[in-house]
Amino acid sequence: MILIAESGSTKTEWCLVDRMGIVAHFLSDGINPFFQTRKEISRLIRIQLPQIFFRAKFNAIYFYGAGCSSLEKKGIVKASFEAQFKTPTVIESDLLGSARALFQNKAGIACILGTGSNSCFYDGTDIIKNIKPLGYILGDEGSGASMGKAFVSDCLKGLAPPELEKLFYEKYKVTPDEIIDYVYTKPFPNRLLSVMSYFLYDYPDNPYVQNLVYHNLRSFFERNILQYDYTRYPIRFVGTVANMYAGIIREIAGELDIHIDTIIENPIKGLIEYYKNEGYL
Repeated sequence: MILIAESGSTKTEWCLVDRMGIVAHFLSDGINPFFQTRKEISRLIRIQLPQIFFRAKFNAIYFYGAGCSSLEKKGIVKASFEAQFKTPTVIESDLLGSARALFQNKAGIACILGTGSNSCFYDGTDIIKNIKPLGYILGDEGSGASMGKAFVSDCLKGLAPPELEKLFYEKYKVTPDEIIDYVYTKPFPNRLLSVMSYFLYDYPDNPYVQNLVYHNLRSFFERNILQYDYTRYPIRFVGTVANMYAGIIREIAGELDIHIDTIIENPIKGLIEYYKNEGYL
């Protein structure tokens, strides 16, 4: 039996898996070593995970997480996991996890659109090329955080349609000053912006919303996908935002003469399949 965990900045999905399938499944808050210390990650694990994850006997842990791209950041997460579970742990990026889930051992261009965004060319084993995502301040085009930032900024500057602005403040019960305070002084501002972007999904027929979402997603194609050899390899998407706006993604792809053959919300099932196919179970 092994433990597979996959985490973005917003949530972590945990699966205990044996040869018969999923033994236990749980969702916790996201884990990201760019925003959390070793102690904070350890505390999250202890407090949020059910006891079955500590009592079960498993051979190894495979964790794929946002922010786990460098040896330093991987080391922070690895130390936390091994201290809590007393089990050998392999830490990889959420991008490699998504690529394995989407393509198994075949080559292709993997794209993530969730709280943040990312992309890579995967050769069936490793990530060969990665256009830097740059985070929600400098990049993350097409992500929930990017859309949320654009919309919240328009609201604060009085550029969003007044009727939408009014509905937005009523729904979230926040003031402009509270939003600014949270974004600039509290942890995980990208989570807040991403959650607020979900407001847009409720108004798909509003011209302002259509324009904002379209141009944000189009920017992801232009600033990321077009830098890969996209005519030779399949392109697949994973993530909450990708799933929400699958129709618009396919529309933009069609305009650019790009074929998208798969869009899924979550990589965990593909990761379980990957480990079965590779003989880990």
